Amino acid sequence: MSIRYLSVVASALLSGVLSLSAAAQSAPQLIPAPPEVAATAHLLLDAKSGKILAENNADQRLPPASLTKMMTSYIMSYEIARGNVKPTDMVKISKNAWAQNPVFKGSSLMWIEVGTEVAVEDLHRGVIISSGNDATVAVAEHLAGSEAAFADVMNQHAQVMGMSNTYFVNSHGLPADGHLTTARDLSILAKHIINDFPEDYKLYSERSYTYNGIRTPNRNSLLGGQLGVDGLKTGHTSEAGYCLVTSAEKNGMRLISVVMGTESTRSRQVESSKLLNYGFRFYETPQLYKAGEQLTEARLWGSERNSVRLGIAEDVFVTIPRGSRGDLQANMTIDKVIKGAVAEGQTLGELVVNLGDDNIVTLPVVALESVAEAGFFGRLIDAIKLFFMQLFGAI
Repeated sequence: MSIRYLSVVASALLSGVLSLSAAAQSAPQLIPAPPEVAATAHLLLDAKSGKILAENNADQRLPPASLTKMMTSYIMSYEIARGNVKPTDMVKISKNAWAQNPVFKGSSLMWIEVGTEVAVEDLHRGVIISSGNDATVAVAEHLAGSEAAFADVMNQHAQVMGMSNTYFVNSHGLPADGHLTTARDLSILAKHIINDFPEDYKLYSERSYTYNGIRTPNRNSLLGGQLGVDGLKTGHTSEAGYCLVTSAEKNGMRLISVVMGTESTRSRQVESSKLLNYGFRFYETPQLYKAGEQLTEARLWGSERNSVRLGIAEDVFVTIPRGSRGDLQANMTIDKVIKGAVAEGQTLGELVVNLGDDNIVTLPVVALESVAEAGFFGRLIDAIKLFFMQLFGAI
């Protein structure tokens, strides 16, 4: 049914990330258990491979406080990208979005005034950097007509993303019955923000924002520094405790950490740092394959050409213990007989990457191009050749 390549040959296909020289390999490190985290729930995710490195109560539904605004900002980016609004569009501020609205008393604000007009791009910074509850209501009303309608849009986006344990009631995260999410769902949302709108993600790294003469600081105290944190969002209510979603990148490895329900601003900083340090210290995430990279060719029968280029359809990253790249083994199988027309993207085999006895990733091997079926005489000649090769055990 298939041809199995020798592991040393297949390993050479790993885009040069492996050294097959014994002298170049170093002994893999032993991985300790993840750190204890003083939070109601937490999760540490490698953003490129999707591997979860640490978690506890990651599916427990909890109030997210201002972490809610991550979805509000995502929808802003989404609507701008689709051309439904422009960054320069002006938004009329209603009494609901007024900074002096009693609902917002004692909470984070951008300090917008009722009856004024504010540009969408200013509100975007007000949501992300200032964490302004007033700004989020202005956004909700502008994009959907009302907070209730905007919450429905938020929930639709959450469903599309696979945030299966999330339900939003408002745009800002002030306490409301049923307004809940999980650490796992927030990591999914963070990954979408980073990957879907990388230019807008840069807003999360800005340290402060000044509007109407009032400067508001970004409350993410981990921004910059040795960990390489460049986002995302803080949150706090008495119900939710102190929460923080962070993302950091070092040496091509991007981590997302989520802590929910810590006891103080310092605690959420310390616990997030624990997770990020653990991930960067003990793991690495090499890229094994690039999308569309040719790995091999397969013989075709009854086709216009005698062979087709094969590879992997998507970029492939794997998260492994630091120092263990040289121990990766790849084994590829391809279909023994491929006849007739082949469509680009058609699965024609499988590639399995192992680290010792552990399967790291299993990938479909696909055609990188389309090949048409041969004419009648071409098919006839190949059928005769194939018959005799199979008869004598050559295939």
